[in-house]
Amino acid sequence: MGSAISSIRNLGPATEAAFRRAGVQTAEALRALGADAAYLALLTAGERPHFIAYSALVMGLQGRPWNDCRGPEKAALRARFDAIRARAAAAVAPDGPPFDAELRALGVLPPRGAK
Repeated sequence: MGSAISSIRNLGPATEAAFRRAGVQTAEALRALGADAAYLALLTAGERPHFIAYSALVMGLQGRPWNDCRGPEKAALRARFDAIRARAAAAVAPDGPPFDAELRALGVLPPRGAK
């Protein structure tokens, strides 16, 4: 079966539920994916991006407190987070982010490719 995701430091029941919705069922599966791929899975499953949640995940997988990241390490982590957000946005839908797709369907935004 495997260990609960919430057994990982900094990750609680809400994060565990979000990972389960994204198809990551156990702490072992999360560790095998790694922080970046696991967070990308969360975003492509529809979770909203939050830097603190991402940094808590990274720190938790290292066995560190969620707020232990500072200075250059935090800046590098922020760059990774921004790259993951960009990849998720590109992977979401050919019509753009879900909100944009809804606005296009309502006629608020022009159809994709229209000038």
